[in-house]
Amino acid sequence: MALADIRQPSDLRALSHSQLDELAGEIRDFIVAAVSETGGHLGSNLGAVELTLALHRVFESPRDAILWDTGHQAYIHKLVTGRRGGFAQLRQAGGLSGYPSREESVHDFIENSHASTVLSYAHGMAVARDKGQPADRRHVVAVIGDGSLTGGMAYEALNNLGHSKSRVIIVLNDNGRSYAPTVSNLVHHPHPLDETSEMSRPHDRLTRRLSRALTNVRLNPVYVRRQRRLERWLHDLPVVGPQAERGLEAVKAGIREYLQPTAFFEALGVRYVGPVDGHNFAELEHALSAAAMRAEEGPIVVHVITQKGRGYSPAEDDDEKHLHDAPIFDPVNGPPKAVPTGYTQAFADALVKEAQSDQRIVAITAAMPGPTGLIAFESHFPDRFFDVGIAEQHAVTFAAGLAMNGMRPVVALYSTFLNRAWDQLVYDVALHRLPVIFCLDRAGITGDDGPSHHGVYDMALLSKVPGMRVLAPSSAQDLQQMLHDAMSLADTGPVVIRYPKGNARQVAECDVGAGLNARRMATDPAKALCILAVGKMVGAAEKAVAALAQGGIAATLWDVRSCVPADDAMIRDAADHRRVITLEDGIRDGGIGFLLADAITSVAPAAVPIIKVLGLPTRFIPHAKPDVILAKLGLDAAGIERAAREMLALP
Repeated sequence: MALADIRQPSDLRALSHSQLDELAGEIRDFIVAAVSETGGHLGSNLGAVELTLALHRVFESPRDAILWDTGHQAYIHKLVTGRRGGFAQLRQAGGLSGYPSREESVHDFIENSHASTVLSYAHGMAVARDKGQPADRRHVVAVIGDGSLTGGMAYEALNNLGHSKSRVIIVLNDNGRSYAPTVSNLVHHPHPLDETSEMSRPHDRLTRRLSRALTNVRLNPVYVRRQRRLERWLHDLPVVGPQAERGLEAVKAGIREYLQPTAFFEALGVRYVGPVDGHNFAELEHALSAAAMRAEEGPIVVHVITQKGRGYSPAEDDDEKHLHDAPIFDPVNGPPKAVPTGYTQAFADALVKEAQSDQRIVAITAAMPGPTGLIAFESHFPDRFFDVGIAEQHAVTFAAGLAMNGMRPVVALYSTFLNRAWDQLVYDVALHRLPVIFCLDRAGITGDDGPSHHGVYDMALLSKVPGMRVLAPSSAQDLQQMLHDAMSLADTGPVVIRYPKGNARQVAECDVGAGLNARRMATDPAKALCILAVGKMVGAAEKAVAALAQGGIAATLWDVRSCVPADDAMIRDAADHRRVITLEDGIRDGGIGFLLADAITSVAPAAVPIIKVLGLPTRFIPHAKPDVILAKLGLDAAGIERAAREMLALP
């Protein structure tokens, strides 16, 4: 059966395993071709083809809830649930989301693009199901990657699942990687499927074979029934019954202790089977079917070993990330090697330079050394680089501990992921006035990955933290200056530098600011209009001011640079104007613009200027190219010019 004939999951069930193998190959070709046209997550989906098909053959979606963590591995799930035609517009404005979407399909239950959350969703859904909501739901199946399992929230959910005996089937998709190699001793398998590898030691091969043999036994319902009868018989023996039962448990515990990660899961009350070859349909379907039969007993983990990027040599050969994500590319040759660009590259270069002269500097990231620009730092200073896995909360408090003992930690995260460590940032770092520097990449509108990845909350939130300094560079050179200045600013407490995805503005040395000072870029002698622009908005504002000048309208333009605290000279100058516009690529409500407006009003003379605050609306913004989104919201040069003319037309 061809992929074109698969319109719903039930279409898969009549296929033989050989037909499924052919379909898997066709799906891989389709995914490579589709992603090459639009960009998207490639390696994770290439590795999950057989697993997804097996899940949809064994379980009956949407009656059975199949949940994905994270959702970027759900492309094949979208294909077999009737969305093949939408891939031409994958991650494009108005097109198919790169993640599960409840608006797209009844087969998508959670729009989950932040990691480590699926087990908590699954626990809640299972409890509701057992209370009759909905009455016809059978199984709750949670697919979680080994990278996602490094997040603390996943461990919290496992603990609750085991304690409550909640009937959830957990599929651990273990490819040894998150974005980078997974930081965990629990589930990393460098050569999981090749028992003949030269790097596979006899001890490892023996362990793997024993583990698989025991998995086959544990999945056998006859064995399960006999084990229960044996346990009851031992328990009922006169005099020695309790001791005999404990002896059997000790033998089983010893085997579990030998075969990690069995011991870990079962210590939490979650039964474990595996590992299972994630590219073998017979093994997968046997394991999943047996787990479904045993679901009434409580939570069970099916440990599936997969290969990220499988079947596409450019992905298999990519040592850094196995083409975890990819831009538009030539499918024959594959995408070029990913390298930092724009602000990320400016940060990468500056951090290495600073660390060469300051031994206190260490760098921390949460499973994303490449995207945050830390590969070069790791290469130069391997003993000063720390990847903590998908564990932003731990990353921040770990940085606090380093800072307490004299280090100068730099925490490099995406803006959206810092939201996950809010409590730690406020009470573990800021309350202690610790010298931690946060460098937030992908701040503002990020584009194709949609609402969960737009970094729109950082300025509004961070500006409310006592003692926090929030800096926003408008050029690559300004970012580098800010990082240098942050090393001394941090003497009195934490500093945040936030910068956008994409190309960085390039300026001459004379156009770079310093410290916490704003920088005036243009002056209106008549004091009619003043524009205060934050970060990325400076480039658009500069174009708008030039367009106004061509029409004979002058405007004062300030690069805010330091959002908190704001430069007093800039505030006083703005207060002398009749009209003021503030611009930011963060949420408008409670954002930097309102802080600036309040400061201007407090120092203004008798004639308080009319102030217009421009920023992002407080709503979830769908995926589209950043420039398209900003233009629709009036935050491009044309929108700023239009707002300025409207302001000047006011009486």
